[in-house]
Amino acid sequence: MIIEKHNKLFNMKLQPVYIIASVMMIVTLASCKKDLLKTNTDPNAVSVDVFDPNNILTTTQLYYTGSTDNAIEVEETEIQGAGCMIQHWASTSGYYFGDKYLLSPGGWGSFFDHAYTYGVKNAVDLYTNTAGKPQYKNLHQIARIMKALVFERITDVYGDVPYFQAGQAYTKSIYFPKYDKQQAIYADLLKEVSQATDSLDENADKPVGDLFYSGAADQIGEWKKFGNTLLLRMAMRLTKVDPTTAQSYVTKVQGLTMTSNDDNAIVAHGTNDPLTINRIWRGIGEDGAIQLDGQISKPFIDFLQSNNDPRLPVLAYIYPAGFQPGDDPGGGSSAPGDQVGLPNGYDQGNTIHGIVNYPGYLGSVSLYSRPSPTIFNPTAPTLILTYAESEFLLADAAKRWGIGDATTHYNNGVIAAITELSAYGPAGTISTADATTYLTAHPYVDADGLNMINTQFWVCTFFNEYEAWSNWRRTSSASNPNGYPALIPVASYPGSQSPGAIPRRMEYSTVDKQVNSANYNAAVAGLTGGDKITSRMWWDTP
Repeated sequence: MIIEKHNKLFNMKLQPVYIIASVMMIVTLASCKKDLLKTNTDPNAVSVDVFDPNNILTTTQLYYTGSTDNAIEVEETEIQGAGCMIQHWASTSGYYFGDKYLLSPGGWGSFFDHAYTYGVKNAVDLYTNTAGKPQYKNLHQIARIMKALVFERITDVYGDVPYFQAGQAYTKSIYFPKYDKQQAIYADLLKEVSQATDSLDENADKPVGDLFYSGAADQIGEWKKFGNTLLLRMAMRLTKVDPTTAQSYVTKVQGLTMTSNDDNAIVAHGTNDPLTINRIWRGIGEDGAIQLDGQISKPFIDFLQSNNDPRLPVLAYIYPAGFQPGDDPGGGSSAPGDQVGLPNGYDQGNTIHGIVNYPGYLGSVSLYSRPSPTIFNPTAPTLILTYAESEFLLADAAKRWGIGDATTHYNNGVIAAITELSAYGPAGTISTADATTYLTAHPYVDADGLNMINTQFWVCTFFNEYEAWSNWRRTSSASNPNGYPALIPVASYPGSQSPGAIPRRMEYSTVDKQVNSANYNAAVAGLTGGDKITSRMWWDTP
């Protein structure tokens, strides 16, 4: 079923890649036809030399959210894949391959295909078209940060990926970029973000069309905080493989990261233009209809419920009986006691793996909790990088290495993570008093510090599935194979590609395997275990 679906999408995914390649070949072959080209040149066309690169910043930021007509990669790779692996989501549908670690070449590679076709292209264009231009001094530094943001996610999902040569088909005629080692990629990401952040100038240009901070009183100051917070996140990826480098960057950014929820990088969304609709709604909402085949997982609901978490009624919702896609969700329930999470690892059959045989099954998967209308709607914002995340990472660093005070950062993170939901409007607003009550009931305990810190990180990154999955892998080890939080993997399922173990990466794109086969094969040859979801990437050492 899942293979059939992705095979149908395969030709759709090939189109952008082959169209781009075909266009470049045609242009090359026709270069000698000067008269023909001259005749067919539009005198009113806007060349890249006069095009305002501020507009590319807007496009780069929007594509990063996945809120585009190509949001299918959000559905396939992030929600159906990473979101289920990290046990934020669950489903009995075979489309949700991450719920049972199933074979899904199309789903695994969907993000790869769309990221390189759209996200990387825009990020590299922004970087290239602002380099060496004094009037775009700050915009270029922001371009460096955005480019790093885009590539960090790609390498965190796949490991070794095209980086140094990527996105240069137009500028350097590199149509088949080689895959670079993740260690080299991370070294450059850290260098780029560090240099770019340090080079931002309060007295230089203030980029327009900036979806993150254009309305801020101190736009460049906000970007400095963003850059240092991103640097913190990148550095903390290395806690297992290179703690010395991690500690050096964590020390560097002390006091320079985000200081409140006012610093959060958030992209607002609209309702009319399909390019601006919230990414998850666009990806799994099927053009404005809440679907029935994706529920919130039992581990996530159980944690919020058992801890009397004030976020539960904001995040989860039981839709009314008989609810169908497109119906008004009114009449359902957000009451914490009504919420029930769907267990991972079950299907719709009548076997040992069938949900009908799960003890306490409610009789229909539609009776289990799904994301609430508050957070799951066309205008819901996308939270890119937040103060809460940065405080939990600082708390982790303090616990591991004594850099700063773990208790203070943990407390800041919990309060911020709860109150940041006000970004979703009045229905998402939780008072600081209620957040403080929760914190008082769940004070930081140093003996269980890493677990508490990273479990809260897991909660606050609901809807940011790639990041939640990456942080979980970062915190697992030989002595703690189930990471933080201590998730229980799906033990066995027919066709599982990683039985009894949460996958460590996604397999590469089947499209790139065909069109960039030499470089793909070279990358796979250097990957311990091969191109498998069980293989480890560089920073995820056992």
